[in-house]
Amino acid sequence: MSSESSKKRKPKVIRSDGAPAEGKRNRSDTEQEGKYYSEEAEVDLRDPGRDYELYKYTCQELQRLMAEIQDLKSRGGKDAAVEIEDRRIQSCVHFMTLKKLNRLAHIRLKKGRDQTHEAKQKVDAYHLQLQNLLYEVMHLQKEITKCLEFKSKHEEIDLVSLEEFYKEAPPDISKAEVTMGDPHQQTLARLDWELEQRKRLAEKYRECLSNKEKILKEIEVKKEYLSSLQPRLNSIMQASLPVQEYLFMPFDQAHKQYETARHLPPPLYVLFVQTTAYGQACDKTLSVAIEGSVDEAKALFKPPEDSQDDESDSDAEEEQTTKRRRPTLGVQLDDKRKEMLKRHPLSVMLDLKCKDDSVLHLTFYYLMNLNIMTVKAKVTTATELITPISAGDLLSPDSVLSCLYPGDHGKKTPNPANQYQFDKVGILTLRDYVLDLGHPYLWVQKLGGLHFPKEQPQHTVIADHSLSASHMETTMKLLKTRVQSRLALHKQFASLEHGIVPVTSDCQYLFPAKVVSRLVKWVTIAHEDYTELHFTKDIVEAGLAGDTNLYYMALVERGTESDACSSPSSGKGCHSQDVKYRTLLPLCSPCTHLGGIESCDSSQLSWHLIGQGFLLEPPQCWLWCCHPAPALAAKLQAAVVLNPGYSSIPPIFQLCLNWKGEKTNNNDDNIRAMESEVNVCYKELCGPQPSHQLLTNQLQRLCVLLDVYLETESHDDSVEGPKEFPQEKMCLRLFRGPSRMKPFKYNHPQGFFSHR
Repeated sequence: MSSESSKKRKPKVIRSDGAPAEGKRNRSDTEQEGKYYSEEAEVDLRDPGRDYELYKYTCQELQRLMAEIQDLKSRGGKDAAVEIEDRRIQSCVHFMTLKKLNRLAHIRLKKGRDQTHEAKQKVDAYHLQLQNLLYEVMHLQKEITKCLEFKSKHEEIDLVSLEEFYKEAPPDISKAEVTMGDPHQQTLARLDWELEQRKRLAEKYRECLSNKEKILKEIEVKKEYLSSLQPRLNSIMQASLPVQEYLFMPFDQAHKQYETARHLPPPLYVLFVQTTAYGQACDKTLSVAIEGSVDEAKALFKPPEDSQDDESDSDAEEEQTTKRRRPTLGVQLDDKRKEMLKRHPLSVMLDLKCKDDSVLHLTFYYLMNLNIMTVKAKVTTATELITPISAGDLLSPDSVLSCLYPGDHGKKTPNPANQYQFDKVGILTLRDYVLDLGHPYLWVQKLGGLHFPKEQPQHTVIADHSLSASHMETTMKLLKTRVQSRLALHKQFASLEHGIVPVTSDCQYLFPAKVVSRLVKWVTIAHEDYTELHFTKDIVEAGLAGDTNLYYMALVERGTESDACSSPSSGKGCHSQDVKYRTLLPLCSPCTHLGGIESCDSSQLSWHLIGQGFLLEPPQCWLWCCHPAPALAAKLQAAVVLNPGYSSIPPIFQLCLNWKGEKTNNNDDNIRAMESEVNVCYKELCGPQPSHQLLTNQLQRLCVLLDVYLETESHDDSVEGPKEFPQEKMCLRLFRGPSRMKPFKYNHPQGFFSHR
């Protein structure tokens, strides 16, 4: 062991042939560098690339030496120890080289970090300088902006234009030779001229004030004269009352109405004034009146009187309040609701007379806390009407004025601010109170001069006379048209419920002379029932079936089972080939068309359907009744949507034919064509204006269309017997196109049917 340690201490250096000479310096070099050695200085002189190549070479040599040592140890020769020792020494030298390269790498890394830190400090210093400069620039820009945006007091003065200044200002103020080229002097000159003008206007103002005082004195003198004239006029009016009654000129009554109108709220006052003016100018039959308590209306505007009670009265009140129970929360809410929905004591009554002496009575109210108007309607006729079952909602006060304008159903408040008021007192919607308060239609608000914009809500809505006047004539015409159309429908429904389609003489030319199909049922249906019908889904999905519409169901029929039997056959048995059906009847059958009778044992009767007849077993016990083939009844259901705006908006028909199966517009193109004839081509059926016969003409057209549909149906030649529905209508062409469309268009006066 001692020998090995001594060998390790020997400073031997083993160099290979290709290894670069490292660590050896010439004496001349060391003398030039100085008397000390510094690896940091050596780093600057050495090439990192060459150090990397040296590192790779050293690693390869170490791998080679280790492999040789491993090989020598594995062979175990006598001289192996010496060779192994030599290779160990060489390996140690290479390890020293690696350590030096490691130190040089660390030194390079430290220098790189120091240089990077110095560069970052420089960059930070430059960045700080840049931020300081930017802040100074921003500050200067703000100062410049302030200077540019500076507004002098003279800019608020509306000066005269330059042309007017140079035209009207005197030369000593305008100084055109100086101010034309200098904007500053020009502005000063314009300000001097403005000051001069204002001095002149101030002088005129003082003169006008003195004239005003003189005129006021003259007015006071005339007022005294007029006040003394009022009693004389009253006496003259009282003396002329008999003359007014005789000449039907109620000036005194109109004067009282105008006196009462002073206490109306602004919307009702606007309505009263505009309807009175419209009645005088356009409709002499329109009567306007004010109803209600004038004293209560006056009390609304009187301030509460301060009363000083005695001590005894105050003590009694304290005792009563202590004994009185506090109202519950529900009672308090009810009181608040009543107070919020309180109407003004005065109301305006309108009586609108129509041509047939029917009268539409309108009562307009004003809800003070909600700032909206409502109306109640009632229709009276000259003669008492017999109300059909299906006409129950036509003249109902709740629906007679619904949707006078499209979408105006009168169930919601038009004032957006009311919803917040309702939330405070627990009112969900105004719909629950319209029967008592009246309907707040939008046209009612406009007649009162109220307008509630949704895009730009206003804090206070003021009644506007111009708004009321612009809608007055149109609304009055719509009201008359609505009453006349509802009364016409009322009369028509009475006939329809008895299976009669009333067609006036003016509309007879629209239909052929003979119409076999007939209306057998006309009933009203609910909106929910209409939406549940399978053949009305298209109308419901299109949004044409609103809850404000009226819904009816019509049933048109042709051919009945009662038409089955014909004249009796002769002979004991009937086996004619011309008879389509042979019916076997028991002996007790009520049929009178008997073809023959055989012996019968009723206990052995059993029925079997064979082919087109019945066979009774045993064959010796049967009775034949021979007759032509019966026509199956064709039933056409028509679901009708009647818009409140009838007849300007036509009714909509949806059809379902029950004949040889169920046929609708989904499975039969001809049913769709029939609907088109009634719904799309309705203008042909309007008749004379105002088209109140449109509904009955559509129903009559429906009966004609059913006749054409059944009569043009192709006959099966394989089936014996006459045609089920013989053709009675004249058609130029029975079918057209691949869908075999039928001719539904009636041509007058030729009297034939053709395709559209």
